[in-house]
Amino acid sequence: MIKFWSYDREYKKIKKKILNNIDNAISRGSVFFGKEQDNFEKNFLKKYNSKLGIAVGSGTDALLISLKTLNIKNGDQIITAANTAIPTISAIINSGATPKLVDIGEDYLIDTDKIERQINKKTKAIIPVHLYGQPCDMDKIIKIAKKYNLKVIEDCAQAQGAMYKNKFVGTLGDFGCFSFYPTKILGAYGDGGFIITKKTNDYKKIKRLRFYGIETTDKKNKFFNKYYANENGLNSRIDEIQSSILNIKLKYVDNFIKKRIYLANIYFENLRETSLKLPHVNKFSKHVYHLFTIRHKQKEKIVRLLKKKKIGTRVIYPYPINIMKAYKKFELKKNNLRKTLIASKEIFSLPLYPELKVSEVHLICKNLKKVLKQID
Repeated sequence: MIKFWSYDREYKKIKKKILNNIDNAISRGSVFFGKEQDNFEKNFLKKYNSKLGIAVGSGTDALLISLKTLNIKNGDQIITAANTAIPTISAIINSGATPKLVDIGEDYLIDTDKIERQINKKTKAIIPVHLYGQPCDMDKIIKIAKKYNLKVIEDCAQAQGAMYKNKFVGTLGDFGCFSFYPTKILGAYGDGGFIITKKTNDYKKIKRLRFYGIETTDKKNKFFNKYYANENGLNSRIDEIQSSILNIKLKYVDNFIKKRIYLANIYFENLRETSLKLPHVNKFSKHVYHLFTIRHKQKEKIVRLLKKKKIGTRVIYPYPINIMKAYKKFELKKNNLRKTLIASKEIFSLPLYPELKVSEVHLICKNLKKVLKQID
C-alpha cells in the first residue's frame, strides 16, 4: 500500500536525534515556556527573516489570536477564500466576526478580482489562504487592504517556505499564521502553531493572549509575571516536547521542500499528456507542494480504482464551507461561489511527502494512467 501520507520513514531516519532532544527537554524540568521553545522561536524567526513572533498551541489558535489582537468583535466581517479548511472559518467565528467568502480562481486560491465586491463598512480584515503550498497574489491583496484600511492575516498552514516574488509567505501581511500539525511542511508529532508579526505592540499583545492575558513582556507593568489577567486571553502554549521535535526538524525543512518540488515535477512530467487537470502554478510563486492536487470529472471512480490498486488519495476539500450545517446561519450561500462548488466535486490529491520514493511516484503515475484509460 502506498499511503497518502506517513511519518514512519522520516521518524526512523531522525529517531535518535528526536528522542535525545526530547530527553534533554524533559530533563531540564520545564514542560512549557522553556529553553526548547525559546530556541525554536528564535530559529523559526531567523529562518524567515523576521524579528517578532511567537509559538502557540496550533495553527487555528494562531489565526484566532491574530484576530483578537486586532480587537475583532461581534458584527465585524472578515474576508477569506471559500476553498479553505474549517479552522480558517472557526477562528473567524470564534473571534466574534462573520466570514465573507470569496470564490476561487484557476489556482484554487482566492480570486483577487472578486474581493472588493464583498467589502463593506463592517469589514476589518482579509485572510488570504496560501492553499496546497502556493501563495496568493499578495500585491493585489495588500493594495486592496490599504485602499479600505483593512488588515491582512496570512494563513500559511499549508505553505511554509513558499515564496511570493522572492519573499516568504507569512512576512507580507500584518500577521503570518503557521501550523505544525504533523502533515504540514514542518510537522510536529502533535500540535503547534506560530504567529509572525511586524509591530512591537502587536507582539506584546499576542504574547499576553496566548497565556490567559498575563503580562510576560513589559517589565514596567506592575503585574509583570504575576497571575493576573490584563485582558481576556486563552491557553495556547506549545510544549517543550513539540518544540524540541520542531527544533530538530527545522534543520531539514529546506530539504523537505526540495524533495516535494522534485516529486511534484515527476508527477507533472508523467501526467502532462493525460485528461487530468494538473496544478496551475503562478509565475510569481515558489510552490512548495504541501499537496499535489489534481482534477477530473470522474474523480470518484478514479479514487475508487486507485484504492483497489493500493494507492491512497485524499480529497481536500470535499465539502465547501458554504454548504456545511455549522455555518448555515451566516448565509454564506449568498455569494457566488460556483467555481468552489464545481472544484470540490472534481479535485483530489496524490501522495506527496519527502520520504515518498521516486519509484513509488512512477508506480502511482503508471497505475493512474491505466485507470484513466479505463474511464476516458
